[in-house]
Amino acid sequence: MFSTAPPKPSADTSTADADADPNAQAFVPIIHRSLPTAGLVDNYDDSEGYYKLLLGELLDNGRYHVIANLGKGMFSGVVRARDLGEGGKGGDGKEVAIKVIRSQESMYKAGLKEAAILRKLMDADPDDKKHLVRLLRTFEHRGHLCLVFENLNMNLREIVKRFGKDVGINLRAVRAYASQMFLALALMKKCDIMHADLKPDNILVNESKSMLKVCDLGSASDTSENDITPYLVSRFYRAPEIILGLPYDCSLDTWSIGCTLYELYTGKILFPGRTNNHMLLLIMELKGKFNHKLLKKAKFTENHFDERLEFLQGGREVSFASDTLKTVTIPSKATHDLRSRLMPVSAMKKLKEDEVRLLGHFVDLLERMLSLEGSKRPTPKVRFLFLRAVARVEGG
Repeated sequence: MFSTAPPKPSADTSTADADADPNAQAFVPIIHRSLPTAGLVDNYDDSEGYYKLLLGELLDNGRYHVIANLGKGMFSGVVRARDLGEGGKGGDGKEVAIKVIRSQESMYKAGLKEAAILRKLMDADPDDKKHLVRLLRTFEHRGHLCLVFENLNMNLREIVKRFGKDVGINLRAVRAYASQMFLALALMKKCDIMHADLKPDNILVNESKSMLKVCDLGSASDTSENDITPYLVSRFYRAPEIILGLPYDCSLDTWSIGCTLYELYTGKILFPGRTNNHMLLLIMELKGKFNHKLLKKAKFTENHFDERLEFLQGGREVSFASDTLKTVTIPSKATHDLRSRLMPVSAMKKLKEDEVRLLGHFVDLLERMLSLEGSKRPTPKVRFLFLRAVARVEGG
């Protein structure tokens, strides 16, 4: 349900199978093992520093009873547990999710940073109305930092797979989810926090599917900590300024949510790029070519463009061999567009007038959220104006 990631990754870990296959689980399932009747062995960690969690195990001096292994990500293992109360007494048995950080110093520090960021956001949202997952407490267990979160049932990736595979979910449901995501984005912007890994996997939904919360702030950082790296954010949701090596801010999260909303409505990945270079090609096909002035400022332009700023398909980030590169002239105007994808004439004939207007508002919003320049993406105020316009269409 949760995973941690280093604040500034140095390699594109999104090339792993979990990112290549958008329907893959966010975590590798862990084989369930029952707690042995004999005493536990002395070696509690595996060779990679993961804690070997056991079903039935008690954590934090008997407070948490492990009832399910949810899996493990690159930087932590996660379990579902029941809260039995301090010392195993007086608890209500409420289920929680516990992220157990790997026993490495860098991971421990990343876990502390995530906890600090979550506390900052919770302090700014004391009434729990801004749709950020709540960190309940932290503790240490056999050398591992453990973060205890409220438990939520599934993520948006699972929602789409279960209820809208290949076709997406109802636009009004997308609108309801969007309004909650925008509240989370507004809170993070207010607190100068960049999430830096927003995607359907990192947005959890409650049992009734009516309420969502943004989770997994393992890659989050203050806006002042914007070191240039081409691999921040999972690849399919990575804003172009990250790939090109330009300064970035909270608007990178707006891009990621734009990609996520498209995916919710269509059931398909908007930019399923195999590499950063392929991502740029797909982005330009939909949004047109980049401004030359912008490319001249970017740190990684030479990885993807020649000296005339013509696009190099294949990219130098993969290979410097000339036979692998192909210069492609990108037209100023996009060869594809969101409106024709989401509002084909054949489909529009089947919709009512108010549904067409609603979809039109949605397309307009996505176009702005996916602006090539972060400074041109809509602010929280503009995003909420969209929601009000939609509400008028719906008569709500």
